[in-house]
This record gives sequence, C-alpha cells and structure tokens, in this order.
Amino acid sequence: MPRLRAAVLASIAAVSTPALAAEISHVASSFEQDAPFGMFIDVGYERTQHRAKIIREYHQDGAVSDVTELRFTNIDTRLNLDLHLGLWKDLEFHYGVPIVFQQNRTWGYAVGTNDSNSTIANNCVQANGALLDPNCATTGAGRRSLFDLSSNIDTFRGGLGDMTFGLAYAFFNEKKDDTKPTWVVGVDYTAPTADLLDPTVPTSPDARGAIGDRTHRYKFYTTFSKRVGAADPYFQIHYTLPYHGPGWYSNCDHPDPRTMGRPENCGTDQWSRAQTGVQAAHVGGFVFGSEFNAYDEPSMHQKVAIDLRGVATYVSPGRYYNEMSDLFNKLLYTAEYIELGAAFGFTAHAADYVHLRASATWTYRTEYTLTDESIGRDTDGNGTVDVSTNPLELNPNYDWRVDMPSRRFRASETSILRIDVVGTLNF
Repeated sequence: MPRLRAAVLASIAAVSTPALAAEISHVASSFEQDAPFGMFIDVGYERTQHRAKIIREYHQDGAVSDVTELRFTNIDTRLNLDLHLGLWKDLEFHYGVPIVFQQNRTWGYAVGTNDSNSTIANNCVQANGALLDPNCATTGAGRRSLFDLSSNIDTFRGGLGDMTFGLAYAFFNEKKDDTKPTWVVGVDYTAPTADLLDPTVPTSPDARGAIGDRTHRYKFYTTFSKRVGAADPYFQIHYTLPYHGPGWYSNCDHPDPRTMGRPENCGTDQWSRAQTGVQAAHVGGFVFGSEFNAYDEPSMHQKVAIDLRGVATYVSPGRYYNEMSDLFNKLLYTAEYIELGAAFGFTAHAADYVHLRASATWTYRTEYTLTDESIGRDTDGNGTVDVSTNPLELNPNYDWRVDMPSRRFRASETSILRIDVVGTLNF
C-alpha cells in the first residue's frame, strides 16, 4: 500500500506540475517573476531533396495522351539562423535568415525516353506558333529540340536568402494556467533581401546564381496546443500573402522570340510589367500532430519527446521559378496544387540552456501543370482573344510550343524529403 500510494502521488504531481509546452507553440517571454529576460537562438541545418517526373501532353491520332519525358532532382542545403527575443510577457519578436549553400538542379531523360522518341527533341513548332518547316510534321525536316538534353543539364544556385521578421503572442499559456490550452497568434514578414534570380543568366559551381524573387511575404498563423498526460497535441493554421517587392523580375526584361510567342507586346498598355512579371503564389494550410513525452522533468528543465505530425498545404496558381524555368530561361505560369505529408522527429532538452531537435519530413504534391500561361486577354470586348486580327491581345509570355493544350508539361510523382537538425541556446 505505501508503494501504491507513493506511485499515485507521483502521478498526480507529474500531471499538476507545469510542463514544457510543445515546441511549435513555444514563445520567448520576458519580465516574468522568475525570468526577467527571455531569449533563445536556433541554429539549424536543413537538407531537402525534391524529385519529380515531368510528363507532357501529346496529341497523336486524334487523341491527347501523356508521355513521360524527364526526371528532375533538386538538392537544397542551408543553414537557418533564428533569434527569438521576449519583448514582454508571452510576446516574442523573432528574426531569421537562411544561408543557402546550394540549390543544385538536374534534369535528364526518364527511363525509356531518348532523342529518337522524345517530343522535346522532335519539336516542329516555334514559340510564335509557326512551323519550323512545312514538312516537319511528316518528314522531320527542320526539327529543333526545345532544349539540349543530349546529356544531363545542371544548374547551380545559392546565397543569402530572404530575411524574416515576426511577432508572436501567447494569449493563453498553459505553463501559467493549466486549465487552458496554449494559444499563440503570430505574423511574419519576409523581406525581399536576397539577390534577384534571373533565369537567363548561366550558372556553374563556381558562379552560383541568385535565389531571390523580390517578393514581400506576409504570413499569418495561429497555433493551439494542450498537454494531456504524456501527449501534447497541437494544431496550426497559416496563410501567406505575397506582394511585389522592389525590382521584381519579368520575362519582358529579356524579351526573347525563342521562348515568347509575342515579345513585341511587352510594355504595351494591355501588357504592363506588373502583368507579365512574377506572380508569387498564395500559400495556406495547416499542421497537426502531437508530441509524446517519454521523459519530462520541468523542475530540471529536462524533456525527451517524440513528435509526430501531418501537414497539408495549398499553393495557388502563379508565375514563378518552377521545375522547368532554367530550361526555358524564364518564369513559368504554374497551376495550383496541394502538398500532403508527414513528419517524424524528436526533441531533447538536456537543461534549461541547451535543446536539440531533429526531424524528417516527407511530402507528396498532387499533379500540376508547369507551363500554363493564358493565351491572352479580350481587350476589345468581343468575347474572344483575337490572335490574328488583334495581336495586341496575345499574352507576350505565351509559348505555342508548351502552353497550348496538348503540348503542356506537368509535374507528377513529386516527392520532397527534408531533414532538419536544430540546436537551441536558451538565455
């Protein structure tokens, strides 16, 4: 009986003692009674492997089918530095900057595809829709590849990424009142501080291209978490609003008749730079999951937990740098998609001053179109885009070789594996 009573009392004490909150809802706090100053610094290494199969619509024998063309791989490695500073009780300011060591992209023919059967190599159409040769479709005369794939293509990018500044406030904090969940509301501003990415500039391992799209991004999010025994379930919903920044890129900065159907329309009243330039995607989604505490000793600021989570993200249509932009040397209008995935990680608090987190996240994207420019705009109000009689209505970005239905490229079987290791110094 004495042992049973001791065990019950220990269990009650473990439940009633304020526990360390889930990491996703953790905010720095200052001017507390027992902690006048709160700050922590995250130093994280991140490696992301992005792979996709690129397929193409192909019109043959009166029907449109999909043919497999390419395999795409991107390896991204970076160092993430984040500062979290308590401004007041449960009010945090945070600042982050990524240092991107590499974004190495590779394209190559998929298995079973080569110069003899690829629609890329056996192209008969120019960007303006005209045939390269009148006999091209029947005899192959004048055929010209969309881009050279006699060997794998590689591009190399990197550099200092966009900086993020944000505020987060915990309206409720279960460490102070365990009858309520922890509820955090935050807003992040990502400034266009990275050098401008120009897809027309060649890259090499010794001359890496820039990575910035010169877009302001405003992220709004709210997070809930509540400790229930050994579990600490959480839920977060987020939305990111993009807006043009200074000096954003437009394909009309380098009008090229080889990749644009009507570059002479660039800068006209119907096709301003804002209409032909980058149009960053809106992003929204949610994160849900739970930490499971294998060991938790709040009095010693020690904790070991396993983190299991699911993610779902919606990405809207937009014109931006996608999986094929380097091949066509321009930004491409990309269709919407949904990204679904799961993550497994662990958290270890060795003491109040040192924390360690590691996680692996795998996500899968629904199939989406990579070359999806609209043909133009009906500016005279007659209900159609008059390509022949009113060519000013034609979108200068439109490429008849790849944006026309039955010739478009799509990404399928897209999978992304990200590994994160983060060390935290708590002050």
